[in-house]
Amino acid sequence: MNATPARQLRPDAGADTHTISLNINGKQHELAVEPWTTLLDLLREHLDMTGTKKGCDHGQCGACTVLVNGTRINSCLSLAVMQDGAEVTTIEGLANGDDLHPMQAAFVEQDAFQCGYCTPGQICSAIGMIAEGKAQTRDEIREQMSGNLCRCGAYNNILAAIEQAIPACKGGLRE
Repeated sequence: MNATPARQLRPDAGADTHTISLNINGKQHELAVEPWTTLLDLLREHLDMTGTKKGCDHGQCGACTVLVNGTRINSCLSLAVMQDGAEVTTIEGLANGDDLHPMQAAFVEQDAFQCGYCTPGQICSAIGMIAEGKAQTRDEIREQMSGNLCRCGAYNNILAAIEQAIPACKGGLRE
């Protein structure tokens, strides 16, 4: 893959910055960031990828969940410089054009959202959980997804969507 920078960020002059390289949703980015910039703020504020939501900013709600090298993390708790060289997948990177990822399609089919604010984090977390292979039963799914909160209470539909998508998601991001 050609490592041509997609966009170069230029923080305020005089700021202590670090240059990092991230592959975000299949596109290489070379970025100059302040050491205190979280991965969430880099995605939302610097790259205009607003699908990942800022909820509590303390790692307690899961709205900011993304996949880093295939593993689900709370992006509000990770500094961007810690992810130098990583492959990051956000909700924007799951669909292939108009072809939804199986988990996205299951969320639509099962009406697994109301306001939709938690949905990107729920979907990324569910994909990561399935790849981990830890959740086989309804109770295990509930436990493994307990870090992703839905204030609307769509948990039954979220559970149904995850169960529906498990066979199509066994291999991780796409099978």
